[in-house]
Amino acid sequence: MTKMKLGIIGCGNISPAYLTYLAQSDVIEIHALADLMPEKAKERAEEFGIANVCTVEGLLDLPEIDLILNLTIPSSHASVNLSALNHGKHVYVEKPLSVSLEEAKATLDLAEARHLRVGCAPDTFLGAGIETSRQAIQDGLIGKPVAATAFMMGGGPEDWHPNPDFFYAEGGGPMFDMGPYYLTVLVQLLGPIRRISGSAGSPLPERVIQSGPRAGQSIPVKTGTHYSGTLDFAEGAIGTMVTSFDIRGGSALPWIEIYGTKGTLSVPDPNYFNGEVKLRRHGSEEWETLESVFESGPNERGRGIEDMARAISEGREHRASGIVAYHVLEAMHAFERSSREGRHVELGSATRLRFNEEGHLVQTEAIRNGING
Repeated sequence: MTKMKLGIIGCGNISPAYLTYLAQSDVIEIHALADLMPEKAKERAEEFGIANVCTVEGLLDLPEIDLILNLTIPSSHASVNLSALNHGKHVYVEKPLSVSLEEAKATLDLAEARHLRVGCAPDTFLGAGIETSRQAIQDGLIGKPVAATAFMMGGGPEDWHPNPDFFYAEGGGPMFDMGPYYLTVLVQLLGPIRRISGSAGSPLPERVIQSGPRAGQSIPVKTGTHYSGTLDFAEGAIGTMVTSFDIRGGSALPWIEIYGTKGTLSVPDPNYFNGEVKLRRHGSEEWETLESVFESGPNERGRGIEDMARAISEGREHRASGIVAYHVLEAMHAFERSSREGRHVELGSATRLRFNEEGHLVQTEAIRNGING
């Protein structure tokens, strides 16, 4: 296939990971960079040998650009997504799809109306660690999945990030920052989530930046920093999930475990593409490490965009899709809504997802988002 020309909007901390991986891509050509701070775009362009540096609007106006990679902060995701679609570009965005469900729905609706694609991170589930886990479940190594646990236990990004303000603004916190990795893996392995019951809290009203030129400066906390809840999956499994920025002394809990009628699967860190997958069979006292289905490095951010480019060419659904990201976003909001309203919250998007014959999570109804465009 002919390489798709990519424009990247947002040249902050995450951009080098994408630029490094996509520089070697056989389906994507990085054509131009843009950032609201032009010096950031220029710096990245010089670092990675990108010829074109534009304003955001100038990049969107380039007729040769096929696809936009949106790496802006979460509060800007929706506006950039919508602008890209309105300029006739496919768009792939860092997680989350948007801050609000209303904005996310507007994005998907516009893409459908214009026969364009929307993709969304995380794409770590396309790496060897999670794909090996998925294959093990498909092969019946743990029998029928009946339960799962997922834990993201951290002390907060103010310990390492020089400008962590957005982590504690609306659309931040451990659920919206790291939750997408865990929830995406859970739904890719166990299917859509039917309902959620959750509790959310923020015990510290402010955080102190620990590194960089702003070290010692306090920032207000405007979002939950500890979430705990249960997830009822449509196919019957029950999950327990905790995400936290309030764990100050570390934790020995696993990242993700899937429990089945014949054994337990230990799933590696969903923030990375590689990692060991371990199996403990019923009746055994030993864990065995499963052979990886292929090899991955720790950073392959860009796999999801590559799959989307190939899917457009092949006329199939891409895996890191907008509807999966919408389902994950609905789940994240459900934790907070359940805590606020004191009840289970049903996820309407659960009925729009299913496993296909290959064991990939796809839309229940025929895909219209540009699959033939």
